[in-house]
Amino acid sequence: MKVPLSWLREYVDLPAVTAQEVADRLTAAGLKLEAIHSHGHEIKNIVVGRVLEIEELTGFKKPIRHCRVEVGEATPREIVCGATNFSEGAVVPVALPGAVLPGGFEIGSRKTYGRLSDGMICSEAELGVAESSPGILLLPQDTPIGADVVELLGLRDDVLELEVATDRGYALSIRGVAREAATAFGVPFRDPAAIETPDGGGESWPASIGDPTACDRFVLRSVTGFDPAAESPLWMRVRLARAGMRSVSLAVDVTNYVMLELGQPLHAFDRSRLSGPIVVRRARPGETLETLDHVVRTLHEEDILITDDSGPISMAGTMGGLHTEISGTSTDIVIEAAHFSATGIARESRRHNLVSEASKRFERGVDRELPPAASWRAVRLLAELGGAVADPGVTHAQVDVAPVRITIPAGHPDRVAGVTYGRETVIRRLEQVGCVVTEGAAASPQTGGQSGGPSGGQGVAATGVLASGDLAGKLTVEGEDPITVTPPSWRPDLTDPNDLAEEVIRLEGYDRIPSVLPPAPVGGGLTEEQRLRRRVGRALAHAGYVEVLAYPFMGPRDLDNLLLPEQDPRRRTTRLVNPLSEDEPYMRTTLLPGLLKTLVRNVGRGFADVALFESGLVYRPAPDAPATAPILPVDHRPSEEDLAAIENALPRQPFRVAVVLAGEFHRSGWWGEGRQATWADAVEAARTVARAAGVELAVRADRHEPWHPGRCAALTVPDPETGEQVLAGHAGELHPRAIEAYGLPPRTCAMELELSLLRPAGPVQTPPVSAYPVATQDVALTVPAATPVAEVAAALREGAGGLLESIRLFDVYTGPQVGEGNKSLAYTLRFRAPDRTLTVEETTAARDAAVALAAERTGAHLRGA
Repeated sequence: MKVPLSWLREYVDLPAVTAQEVADRLTAAGLKLEAIHSHGHEIKNIVVGRVLEIEELTGFKKPIRHCRVEVGEATPREIVCGATNFSEGAVVPVALPGAVLPGGFEIGSRKTYGRLSDGMICSEAELGVAESSPGILLLPQDTPIGADVVELLGLRDDVLELEVATDRGYALSIRGVAREAATAFGVPFRDPAAIETPDGGGESWPASIGDPTACDRFVLRSVTGFDPAAESPLWMRVRLARAGMRSVSLAVDVTNYVMLELGQPLHAFDRSRLSGPIVVRRARPGETLETLDHVVRTLHEEDILITDDSGPISMAGTMGGLHTEISGTSTDIVIEAAHFSATGIARESRRHNLVSEASKRFERGVDRELPPAASWRAVRLLAELGGAVADPGVTHAQVDVAPVRITIPAGHPDRVAGVTYGRETVIRRLEQVGCVVTEGAAASPQTGGQSGGPSGGQGVAATGVLASGDLAGKLTVEGEDPITVTPPSWRPDLTDPNDLAEEVIRLEGYDRIPSVLPPAPVGGGLTEEQRLRRRVGRALAHAGYVEVLAYPFMGPRDLDNLLLPEQDPRRRTTRLVNPLSEDEPYMRTTLLPGLLKTLVRNVGRGFADVALFESGLVYRPAPDAPATAPILPVDHRPSEEDLAAIENALPRQPFRVAVVLAGEFHRSGWWGEGRQATWADAVEAARTVARAAGVELAVRADRHEPWHPGRCAALTVPDPETGEQVLAGHAGELHPRAIEAYGLPPRTCAMELELSLLRPAGPVQTPPVSAYPVATQDVALTVPAATPVAEVAAALREGAGGLLESIRLFDVYTGPQVGEGNKSLAYTLRFRAPDRTLTVEETTAARDAAVALAAERTGAHLRGA
């Protein structure tokens, strides 16, 4: 909303302050400033002149005229001009030598077309009044010659551009901003809508409201004998231009001017093109309307229309119809002012992708009491400026709407802000907003969601219809004398006790609210689960992985690319009702799709060596879960059965962590060759997570999509209660077909682990630190090639007993020395006692016991034995 200060000062006696000071006060009151535009401050030395003689110059490609112009000096000025829309005796603005036009354009005397041009005759565009103009600006004949054009036309002005929030519709008018400015500066406000409106004389044109949910007030006034050739006065064109609207014709300019001034959108009909009574109703199936932009629109059944016997003639509150448009021959005009459903107009505007200045105001809420005054204001302007005669009659159709009353304790704003304002301040500020405040509670306590004014403001229900409830809100506190507040008709956004608290707080000043840190609750802090997630993230980051956050969505293509079997639980998904993309309508059942797509994106941008991890929820619905959750009513608390139904519809949401890696895990450089990432790195990432969780992870070979069947490991952890091994995830190299489906680098590896299963059996115990030396024993065992390494290590660990501190595999050998179908596994066993130095005999005995148990369980024997 662009607000010229000169227009604002007509209704508010602002002190001698700058535009920036006004903007600061309005910003403190809650209106957001976008910019301040200055107009005409650089313009100087432009006067009113009268054309005395015109000499047509020939021999040029375009009309050129040499004019003698009287400018209030001793001798006339000679000026060369190319415009032809004026004649001798015309009164025009003249820029004298030394003048400055908008944009810093300076005027001087110069010789052109063989004649001396001692100045310039100006158009509206050259004076900054309009973006373009067909010719020279013609002033009234009685304009004083030699007068300063800048002061005469009000060209020097500042314009505040405000961003109006959706709940501040009243600020889309000079009237609304002027009221805020008057409150901010503590000066009187003169309401431009406070005018006497004649209501006698019968109907202007027959009209009725066919659908009360679409419109609750409809006013028509008319004029006859309007001069269609009458032009809008310059002062009106200047104000419209400053407010961001272009001049069209006098009839249209008047409706736009009143809309900007009061905030009430108007529409003008050519009376000669109306046929039969006007009815405001919803659209019927199959109806169409050609709007003013020459587009034939197919109407929706929820659209609000203004109709006559011929059918739709206007899309209410959005755009008029072409058939009843005011043309260059219209002499009889009907002015319409109405109060439509805010939600209905908003949906209509978006449905047809048709946003107009009228729809912006209606969807934010328009003053229900404005139509009589606004229509009479427009009729008077048409009569004064266009020679029309105002018809005495007025058509006034309306639906009774109960007023909105809100009962609150006077101290409620104090509790919301944490500042003591006091009862008198609260009442005074609410009355400044325009509310009527009475002592005590309302007679009929009732709560609801309507909004409106004291004379039946508009209430918008969830379906977009006009509500007719009595009370919009009630909040009482025992022991406090309540007050009942009736919001003004121009504030339909005031529907709740907290809305009233906000009005008091913003008018008192947000800067008065102290900044107080809330006290930290005793015993607060991170939960054990939160601490585990942070430990896991830090551990993976230290191991060289980079955390990413992918969208938690997936699509059918992901399920196929992962090679999941038809009966795989991961194919049982939760579908979104309104997905961001139809390609990914499901909530993810695994973390891998998002990570793999991120890996592909990074490789495509030149990062060939990538190690990524993500932690987050996956969504695993039960086999018998319903497809959709029940939608519960809001008029009562859900029952236990309702809550159980919702719980059954929700999917299980385990917390998981996953990694993907490709390229070199250890980088190449001047120090030598690097090492490519392998399945073993994915398994080690799982072990890193397990160590951070304080649990022992068991690894065994497995087959599980989308991993390579020969390079896939199942990851199990002991159940804290039973001690049995529970499957927690998988790790390894991805299947070549999955790699090809996603476009991944060859031999990409991945790991996914359910973090919620990694729970230690009890508090993590710090192992004792022995001060005695360590004793090491190396052992090389020959086992069948198919024997899992983890089984051999487990047997050695169990057989070595309590003296074993750690076991490490340092070599794997296959070759002729161990025989075909065999492999050699070399381990380092570290022994240490907490209370003594171990002897060779003790460590040897422990080693032999470990080898014996490994031989018993896996068939291993010492290499070379």
